[in-house]
Amino acid sequence: MIIKQKTVGSMAVCCYVLGCEETKKGVVIDPGGDESTILQIVEKAGLDIEYIIATHAHPDHVCGNKRIQDETGAKIIMHADEAEWIGKADVKQYFAMLGLAFSPPADMLVHDGDTITFGKQSLEVFHTPGHTPGGICLYNGTDVFTGDTLFVGAIGRTDFPGGSMSAFMQSIREKLLVLPDDTVVWPGHGYGGSRSTIGEEKRSNPYISGA
Repeated sequence: MIIKQKTVGSMAVCCYVLGCEETKKGVVIDPGGDESTILQIVEKAGLDIEYIIATHAHPDHVCGNKRIQDETGAKIIMHADEAEWIGKADVKQYFAMLGLAFSPPADMLVHDGDTITFGKQSLEVFHTPGHTPGGICLYNGTDVFTGDTLFVGAIGRTDFPGGSMSAFMQSIREKLLVLPDDTVVWPGHGYGGSRSTIGEEKRSNPYISGA
């Protein structure tokens, strides 16, 4: 699988451009700004972007969705719980303070265990609520794209609307820590580093030690 990681936007989101080497079909995960740069990465890799995937719908992760969709014709994917939650008036009002664009409505809704296929590559959807009600991680058998669920040496916040520490820790324990230790972790922000492994996080992440 082609994996391109780029830190974008005013809140330093790790955006991912993934592609199938054979078919050149691809996806963009969390285009949180700097859309021209993302599109340049897509063009250089020669990819046909089929989907824009939101690990969650906080504006810093989805503010680039509209332009990427306009330029590529890709369908926007998010978890069904996230689409319902982010559509609530009080939630939109709260996050409007960030001054970032909201995503257009999702074209496709996914649930835990669904598979997103592009070319001969695929991503399994893990529903990982806690940071938001419909947060997801994406797993391809060797790599996991964790959004704001798991960072290098840290975890995401739970003090925003829709957050839950108990749900968060259950998500991490039951969906991520059970993966093979050599699974590469690609986080939604590079606060502690741009990548890690599940084994390394088990050993050294103080937030999940003994989880």
